[in-house]
Amino acid sequence: MPVKIRLQRHGKKNKPFYWIVAADSRSKRDGRYLEKLGTYNPNVNPAIIDLDVDGAVKWLQNGAQPTDTAKNLLSYKGALLKNHLVGGVRKGALTEEQAEAKFAAWLEEKTGKIAGKTEGLAKEEADAKAKALEAEKAVNEARIAANTPAPVVEDTEEAAAPAGDSEE
Repeated sequence: MPVKIRLQRHGKKNKPFYWIVAADSRSKRDGRYLEKLGTYNPNVNPAIIDLDVDGAVKWLQNGAQPTDTAKNLLSYKGALLKNHLVGGVRKGALTEEQAEAKFAAWLEEKTGKIAGKTEGLAKEEADAKAKALEAEKAVNEARIAANTPAPVVEDTEEAAAPAGDSEE
């Protein structure tokens, strides 16, 4: 039975949410699956990927073929790297400790990159809010200046002169 690691769509219309599953390649896209490996939510930035890396490695070791998108997600979370390292351990090129150390170092670096991206997005959002607030303040000041009537200055001499002419 050929097994694929693929995405199974859930969620509302225009709000997709995916399960990452190991399924028989002949089953329907949203049909029966053998094991649920994780979830993928592309609706947020950065996308949320929750994956059982060890389960994915187990299926990859047993010959499951990931689809293109699933392969990208597995690569992003390190399942393909861990599969590669497990293969090296099995062949004797690495020890189990070396493989775990390499995977932990890669995972730490990846976590740092994700945190940096999240901080950058938060900073951009804060800058955009600050610019919008400044623009709104400028517009409000312009409205206030346009709606404020000009002060009327009355000359008392000119007002008194016509009254004096009528008295003569």
